[in-house]
Amino acid sequence: MDLESVKRYIEKGGDEDDKKATTIEEVPLRFFERFVMEGLHIDHIEPGRVVCSMKVPPRLVNGGNFMHGGAAAMLVDALGSAALITVGAFLTGVSVEISVSYFDAAYADEEIEIEARVLNAGKAVGVASALTLKIELRCMVHLMALESN
Repeated sequence: MDLESVKRYIEKGGDEDDKKATTIEEVPLRFFERFVMEGLHIDHIEPGRVVCSMKVPPRLVNGGNFMHGGAAAMLVDALGSAALITVGAFLTGVSVEISVSYFDAAYADEEIEIEARVLNAGKAVGVASALTLKIELRCMVHLMALESN
């Protein structure tokens, strides 16, 4: 699979004309995906693995000023699909099961990292896992590990 086409899928964010829609009929087909993924940066891509990061934009936070659970689940779903595409598993279907556990909140303007890995790419079903981390939290965990030695 051409990794450049996967990068374009993740980073596209829609055309300028898409952002000028004034009626529901003018909203592009993949609006929600573009709405959530705009601002996502690819840090690493290889067959079976995609690592991205982004600052949580204000448009994706809820009333508590932290990232909405639906937006986090959508990122996990989309990047899991992107990881499957990197191994040639062209997706024409839909996700059949998504399980998301929320362990910590990511607030507006916090940097997060999403890593998606392919666990299995079968003929009918592909399985990917995705992990979302707050960059600051990851660094703190590494520092605590260093201090304990």
